[in-house]
Amino acid sequence: MTESGVFYYGQDKIDYEVVRKEATYKEQINQPESDELIVKKTKPRKVVIKVHPDQRVVATAPVDATDEMIYDAMLKRARWIWQSLQDFAKQQDHVLPKRYVSGETQFYLGRRYVLKVLINSETEPSVKLSRGQLNVFLQQNNVQIDQKIQAEKVKSMVDKWYQNRAKTVFSARLKALLPKASWVKCDPLYKVLIMQKQWGSCSTKGNLILNPHLVKAPKECIDYVILHELCHIAEHNHSEHFWRLLTQVMPNWKEVKARLDGMAELYLNE
Repeated sequence: MTESGVFYYGQDKIDYEVVRKEATYKEQINQPESDELIVKKTKPRKVVIKVHPDQRVVATAPVDATDEMIYDAMLKRARWIWQSLQDFAKQQDHVLPKRYVSGETQFYLGRRYVLKVLINSETEPSVKLSRGQLNVFLQQNNVQIDQKIQAEKVKSMVDKWYQNRAKTVFSARLKALLPKASWVKCDPLYKVLIMQKQWGSCSTKGNLILNPHLVKAPKECIDYVILHELCHIAEHNHSEHFWRLLTQVMPNWKEVKARLDGMAELYLNE
């Protein structure tokens, strides 16, 4: 059963979830005549609070923490929690269609970059990341180009850049993650394809499709989607066995999925 609580910041009511956690580790006993391993249980010493992009507030607490202890931790971080919720709410309220002009925000591997459109008659058309900016270099003569046509050209170049970066990043992450998926006996085929409502999919033959917009997300989110689809090679539906398998290869998948879901509208915005 999920634990929950509530507190007030001014007139605003803030709900939160509670996750109990107890860590364990093994320690080798340095005795010449013994190979014994002693398991020691250690408990988190404090309450850790996270505010997710989907505006969930989650407190990870020791198994023996009292409700009062968790509540007090919430009150101590109340202003920060409230401000984080306000910031995420503003992000969701202001997802406007892209105009592909200088000053807009673009994402890559979880980081925000400012789009900068640079026009130079001597520069080859290209897209480059540099010091917090995604620079789009356009080659243009003295003839004035219609703003709509220019925006379409910038969008085309940015889309192609994302496609190329996605292929490179996905290949590297797939190679790094395959050892975790011991049930996959050979490298799966995959392709990059824009999808409106899915980050990835897996065919009955074990072929993967990955959404290039996913390259805008942090690497951990990319890993989650790839591992999710690799688990479908073993179990094609979302059975209990599937979720156990995913938990085995990525224990914190729920938290990562929530992070990705919370930013999905921004990442998928074109």
